[in-house]
Amino acid sequence: TSAVTGSKVHSLKILGSRRNFHCFASTDACDSALVSKLPPSAFRSSSQLSASHAPVFAKLNKRDGAGGWSPLASKSSQWLEVDLGERTTITAVSTQGRYGSSDWLTSYLLMFSDTGHNWKQHRLEDSIGSFSGNINADSVVQHKLQQTAVARFLRLLPMGWNPGGRIGLRLEVYGCPYSDHDKEDDEQELSLKFKSLKNCGTLLHARGASALGLSVEPDHRRLVSLGSLLDDQQWHVCYLCLSVVLHVFHPGVFQLSVGGIPNIPEERFQGCLENLVYNQHNLIAMGNVTFTCSHQTLAVAATFPGPRSFLQLPGAGALTLVPTAGVSVGLNFRTWNRDGLLFTFRLPRQGGVVWVFLSDARLCLRIQKADRVLLDLQAGSDLDDGQWHSVDLKSRGGHLSISVDKDDMAHSSPSFTVAIEKDLFVGGRQMYDVIVPYTRSRFECLVVEGCPAEDERQEDCRNAFASFQGCLRQLTLGRQQVDLIMVQQRMLGTYSNLLIDMCGIIDRCSPSRCEHGGPCTQSWTHFHCNCSDSGYGGATCHSSVYEQSCEAYKHNGNTSGYFYIDVDGSGPIKPQLVYCNMTEENTWMEIHHNTTELTPVRPSSGERQHLVPLHYPASEEQLLAVIGQSDHCQQEMAYHCRKSRLLNTPEGSPLSWWIGGVAPGGRQNYWAGAQPGSQQCACGLQGDCLDPKRYCNCDADSAEWAEDSGLLVHKESLPVRSLVLGDVWRPGSEATYRVGPLRCHGDKNFWNAAFFATETSYLHFPTFHGELSADISFLFKTGAPSGVFLENLGIRDFIRIELQSPTRVLFSFDVGNGPLEVGVDSSSPLNDERWHRVRVERNVKEASLRLDTMPAATRQAPTDGHIHLQLNSQLFIGGTASRQKGFRGCIRSLQLNGATMDLEERARITPGVRPGCPGHCDSYGALCRNHGRCMERNNGFHCDCDQSAYDGVFCHAELSAIFKPTTSVHYAFQMEASERGGGNVSAKLPSSILSDLSLRAENVSLSFRTSQSPALLLFVSSYQREYLALLINKHGKLEVHYKLHGNKEAEVLRSQAKGLADGRLHTVVVSRVTDLVTVHSNLNWIVPSFVTESEEVDPNLIRLSSLGFSGCLSVVRFNSVSPLKEALLRPHGGTVHISGPLVRSNCGSPAASSPYAASGQPLVNAMRTDSALIGGVIAVIIFVTVAGLAVAAKFLYRRKETYRNQEVKSGHRDESQDLAFEHQTDSQNTSGQNPKEYFI
Repeated sequence: TSAVTGSKVHSLKILGSRRNFHCFASTDACDSALVSKLPPSAFRSSSQLSASHAPVFAKLNKRDGAGGWSPLASKSSQWLEVDLGERTTITAVSTQGRYGSSDWLTSYLLMFSDTGHNWKQHRLEDSIGSFSGNINADSVVQHKLQQTAVARFLRLLPMGWNPGGRIGLRLEVYGCPYSDHDKEDDEQELSLKFKSLKNCGTLLHARGASALGLSVEPDHRRLVSLGSLLDDQQWHVCYLCLSVVLHVFHPGVFQLSVGGIPNIPEERFQGCLENLVYNQHNLIAMGNVTFTCSHQTLAVAATFPGPRSFLQLPGAGALTLVPTAGVSVGLNFRTWNRDGLLFTFRLPRQGGVVWVFLSDARLCLRIQKADRVLLDLQAGSDLDDGQWHSVDLKSRGGHLSISVDKDDMAHSSPSFTVAIEKDLFVGGRQMYDVIVPYTRSRFECLVVEGCPAEDERQEDCRNAFASFQGCLRQLTLGRQQVDLIMVQQRMLGTYSNLLIDMCGIIDRCSPSRCEHGGPCTQSWTHFHCNCSDSGYGGATCHSSVYEQSCEAYKHNGNTSGYFYIDVDGSGPIKPQLVYCNMTEENTWMEIHHNTTELTPVRPSSGERQHLVPLHYPASEEQLLAVIGQSDHCQQEMAYHCRKSRLLNTPEGSPLSWWIGGVAPGGRQNYWAGAQPGSQQCACGLQGDCLDPKRYCNCDADSAEWAEDSGLLVHKESLPVRSLVLGDVWRPGSEATYRVGPLRCHGDKNFWNAAFFATETSYLHFPTFHGELSADISFLFKTGAPSGVFLENLGIRDFIRIELQSPTRVLFSFDVGNGPLEVGVDSSSPLNDERWHRVRVERNVKEASLRLDTMPAATRQAPTDGHIHLQLNSQLFIGGTASRQKGFRGCIRSLQLNGATMDLEERARITPGVRPGCPGHCDSYGALCRNHGRCMERNNGFHCDCDQSAYDGVFCHAELSAIFKPTTSVHYAFQMEASERGGGNVSAKLPSSILSDLSLRAENVSLSFRTSQSPALLLFVSSYQREYLALLINKHGKLEVHYKLHGNKEAEVLRSQAKGLADGRLHTVVVSRVTDLVTVHSNLNWIVPSFVTESEEVDPNLIRLSSLGFSGCLSVVRFNSVSPLKEALLRPHGGTVHISGPLVRSNCGSPAASSPYAASGQPLVNAMRTDSALIGGVIAVIIFVTVAGLAVAAKFLYRRKETYRNQEVKSGHRDESQDLAFEHQTDSQNTSGQNPKEYFI
């Protein structure tokens, strides 16, 4: 689409077939000089300094008269006008200063018109209204119009001039005579030109024999989606290619209506049509039809462009004979602003002030005297839509009314006279010093000069007396219309900063600069994009708020869950919701479909084949992008059968097949686990099918259940789109099938990296194209203090990102407005050989730079500046074109507008640059928690949790167990078999094992939750018959018992806190180095103490262990050994022996309210905003913690049952439950038979 505005005659064509379309603008070359041959009568100006400075002398390179035109006073309200004699296609304008002087223009506006009135401003770019002028009096500056203009009259308005001189001008205009219609090729095409007096109406309506129709009409301010503000009484052209509606126009057209639809008068077009051409036939010229478009007398408009714009007029008494006892003011306005002062005047005899203004897009009237409001009226709504609206204020005979668009009226009967005392002020200049109260009510008129100091930051405290910015016309006082041309000539009233005889309104939302479907709203000077529901962020909804893969989420520290991913970043592919499975070494992205469970085949009656369509929630382009960027993809496929053959038949034609690959997909005659095209199953490839003559188990046609299953791993055949099962209709045939979700791992883009060895090394790529919006993101790590990451140059424009210092990243660019910079400073050095992320975005509104997780730095673009970034050199990565200030280090995952630059491929053929970059644990090692070790991989890292009591992708998932007294787990060190073989055990053991068995130093940690008191939590004995015991005594206090070799009594460390058997989660850490023991717990006490050596085990501990333990133990760790984890994850690994039930639980999670809390379901991390993203991460972490702890276990002394039986027989069970544990008495060493065991 393209905007169709003003006097610019576009040739916008929509061409194509039923499937493909393309748009282009065509302009015939024409560059003849037009001004130099014009007569003196063709020149007019607002004023002239003298006869020798007349406008007729303003011809390029001429020295006649004073050498050019100069007005009487150098003001921005001056103008020079040229009449080209007929409608002309204008392609360029050149300017020059006045010869032999210091008088020249530095900037100017360019206006066009067909009639000499109703001027339309021509803009250099969509956002630039002014043209740059000269730097001296002699040089020529030419501007070629990006969009040609068609007009008869040209007007140039000086905006800036040499400060040391005056306004001085010579000019030339280039173009050619306007051609009514260009001959085209044989395309099925319809074209017309129009100018409209109204904002709606049918231009063309065609109806075919099949009652199908096509209408073209400017609906309100837009023509379909091709343009806006088309009721500006300027010529516009519309081209339509009708090859997509041939059934309407050819051959069955029997009615073509121009300018309306028969019998529907309210939809008729009011305006002029020109050159209505269908298939190169001018329909208006056919037959006895004449076509003229008279230049109607048009209402003169005035534009109020800024806060300094105002118009002051004498009251009605000075213009008419209407008595001053009443008032009548009328006008039409159009604006994009919700607030603004329309007009104001004083009442006679200091009766107060009348304010008529817009507030929250409603019309408000307020009469106020001093600080007292006498009257409030409101009318209308949504008056900021850019359309013309009428306002009428009337007061006569004690009755006051104000109306909007003739039908929405508010009225009152004030007790005072409403009349204009002297002058009427129109626009933004407030002439009266009054106290205006403020209000926050949305439904009241807001008349405020500002907010109180304490409310300055309140969003709902608005300044409704903002200056009016918009267009006014048909201004009336009394019963007489104000002649704005007389105002322009200074013959009536006074004004400042107005553009008279034109409406300079701009639709900044057509075409919309908001990307990815973000709605566009606007004011007079700015537009705003609402990105809240788009999945994108930034000023124009350009950059995605989501990561591009599960791999990227993992390296942000996330764990398994549902995430939105955007595979092409800021590209056109929308975000999609996937499940990221991070429980394995590889990070899997899973996309489910409608049939992922094992499903029985139930064919319909008479059905010879059963079709199973698979529907994915992702779009076709999303699926292909995911598969393309992944290292590996697979899909499980299984077929369970009884008397239901799968592929092979005696004649060899397949009974079943599946469809897979790029849509609509190709027929695949092999089954999962075999090779493409083989017409086999996995067993055929391995040679172990049930029937050796067949290539699938199911093809044996057995009456017993059989299965053919496997993985599809060829990306070209994925995803599976449907199954066609052929042998399901025979009597006795039974079958079930399953197609698993599409699963992919590895992100080629995320790990694509290059290492730059020297400052002179660099990579180069084709020119970066980001004219209106561009985003760049990458990761870097370096030890160098500075260097340029990226640079691309144009003739004047450029873009550069660099490490300016060890703590500062700088983004600089120029789009024609001069160099701009955006920098971010880090509190810590960036040359630390760790990965840092840089994200840059530049659009028509702002430029932003984000470093790591720091807040983004932004720089606003000029309101009316250049917006197109025009580059033409190669894109340099890691260096510059001058080979200076190059970057030394690694750059990874470089993406420009969502597309990944293949650094590794280019690095393989570039000297001084190497593909890849190791050393990821330096940056991501901190993600491995709880003693997990970061292990390097070629593309990334993984956390080794072997020496951690935790599990999970980051060693973060707690492992917990609930157990009852009947449960027993025995963990033995790996030397037990050697001991049983006899000989010197110590000599046979490696030193690493002995260091664990000899209690010279240890670190023990666990969490527990129980209601039992007393209870033995942990017992450890060493090869040298030393032991450590952790227990809760009968008073609910925590005790640590240490007994070392040679001591007859055990040392006891006892907490002061009571009530630990309260069912809540408690954590204990015991550390000892030689004879110094330190105990930490969540009870906020630390007990350092010295222990001595001992020999025997307290018999009370033995009896206590026989009672068993009821409760929860979690994340038990003894030095580098995690016995509870070993029992839960590797129960058959040879180091543990389990008796009784052992069930995992989440009882060790702080979120678990009960030791018997069950594990929950995964929380969906489906983030839609930045704040939702943070909340989702926390939710997933909590879930993984809970789910990882959904286990139960207990470690008991191996001979516990023996002691239990002894206690029961002796009748002393009650005594054992009341053990005081304060005595340390001698006893026999009852654990001597198993001195190398770990008991809990």
